[in-house]
Amino acid sequence: MVHPTAAAFEYHLTAYKRTWRGSALSSFLLPLGFLVSMGLTVGHYVDARSNGLGVPYVDYIAPGVLAATALQVAVGESTWPVFDSFTWSRRYHAMRASPLTVGDILRAHLAYVLFRVAISVLGFLIVLVLFGVLHSLWALTVLPIGLLIGLACAAPVFAYAASVGDDGKFAVLFRFAVIPMTLFAGVFFPVSGMPPIARVLAYASPLWHGVELCRSATLGTPTAWGAPVHLGVLAAWAAVGYWLALYRFRKKLAD
Repeated sequence: MVHPTAAAFEYHLTAYKRTWRGSALSSFLLPLGFLVSMGLTVGHYVDARSNGLGVPYVDYIAPGVLAATALQVAVGESTWPVFDSFTWSRRYHAMRASPLTVGDILRAHLAYVLFRVAISVLGFLIVLVLFGVLHSLWALTVLPIGLLIGLACAAPVFAYAASVGDDGKFAVLFRFAVIPMTLFAGVFFPVSGMPPIARVLAYASPLWHGVELCRSATLGTPTAWGAPVHLGVLAAWAAVGYWLALYRFRKKLAD
């Protein structure tokens, strides 16, 4: 007998079959284009001025961009699709009319988001292999790290998407959370050179911890605070986010 969560997850996979070609292709083209433009072109000028990073600039930013990609895919799949399922298509309400529990509905959709994150991370890893920027066997751990980043970002965004009254609030999320994290959480330069308040915000974000883990894995170097601390912070984001999402889903689907 198929578990209810697995059955709901299969629904998302069936819907994905209609669009998988475009998303799968972008998983290769986007990192390829970004690494060529930023890692090689801009990186050439950065390296020529003695970047002080200890490694070529492309080696430095590649794992950071991979972590940022996991975040962006997770957030993108956790905003409008969740809002649509509550408000426009009311897909969740239809699922709730079946034997599925609220927990089944939430876990199935989260699993699908992680599936999408996995495709993007694997595509990125293939590009990194082609660029020759993987310098450690620990790079094999980048996939589970990427999934943890995705869960740490998707779970709280699920709760947010289940709480807002209109989809215009997602612009606020991207403007004041996603974009600042992408720019100032260690993806392109060390956060140690930023003002103290900015550093604290970066340390509190899930992306900085994900970037540290991915960079440590691809370069074979230690992380800033030790891998257990970074993993613990990401796990805390995921756990608290899941609890909040479950609470909001139960309240929303009870209306």
